[in-house]
Amino acid sequence: MPRARSRYAPDRGLTGRMVTTMFLIGLLYVVFVGVLLAALRGSWPIILIITGGLFIAQFWFSDRIAAYGMGAREVTPEQAPELHGTIDRICALADMPKPKVAIAESDVPNAFATGRGEKTALVCATTGLLRRLEPEELEGVLAHEMSHVAHRDVAVMTIASFLGVLAGVIARIALWGGFARSRPGNDPAGILLLLIPLISAVVYAISFLLTRLLSRYRELSADRAAALLTGRPSALASALTKVSGQMARIPTEDLRKAEPYNAFYFMPAFSAKESLGRLFSSHPTLEQRLDQLSRISADLSR
Repeated sequence: MPRARSRYAPDRGLTGRMVTTMFLIGLLYVVFVGVLLAALRGSWPIILIITGGLFIAQFWFSDRIAAYGMGAREVTPEQAPELHGTIDRICALADMPKPKVAIAESDVPNAFATGRGEKTALVCATTGLLRRLEPEELEGVLAHEMSHVAHRDVAVMTIASFLGVLAGVIARIALWGGFARSRPGNDPAGILLLLIPLISAVVYAISFLLTRLLSRYRELSADRAAALLTGRPSALASALTKVSGQMARIPTEDLRKAEPYNAFYFMPAFSAKESLGRLFSSHPTLEQRLDQLSRISADLSR
């Protein structure tokens, strides 16, 4: 996986995990499509066209769809001078081209980055985050998001997540159509069609776990890279603590709207204290993140 050239600290562990995740999920995707082709031999052109078209659309438009879904609105330096000024400082520190800058009208204190690379990158902060953080804390959060752009793990996460979801969607479509045309007792293809839901579940489960493991590591990697770039891990730790504490005060309805996009956010939003979302969270725990920043602070002080 090529890494964007910048002054962000390289992370070979992240690069290795991205390559491994993409390879394994890509292999699952190929095997699954192969099963569909074997089960529905007469429909292989349609299967290839649909899967290929969806994949291309996801690769080229997923970042725009995600940004739109999270309410990102691009702003000019005149409209948001402080936000642009912070991004400018980070770009100067990291020796990176400036991404598009956006604001999302939401009281949920958060930030995210989207884009396939530096040329299409967009960094967004919510109004709730801008209102609550001090300048140095905001710089730490935005440096964290810019790290995702520099390491290009945003694109990897988007594609990796899509492959698993696509497998399940194709399986349900094929199953519905196949049962309408054949009977399992008279056609061997019908037997294969019975296996499709099971295969779909396995593909989705494995891809889900792989992306979650990658996501947790990439968040720790972004925290580490941001702390080293700015030289102020304590500011990022303060932002994490403040944002985590403020999440409990956000209305449940707002948190529920934000939950589907947790993999992109700086801090996950949960609408319930106890949920499967917390168990399979896309982020490491607050304690893990603060502990890492504490170690980096001690190393820098030496």
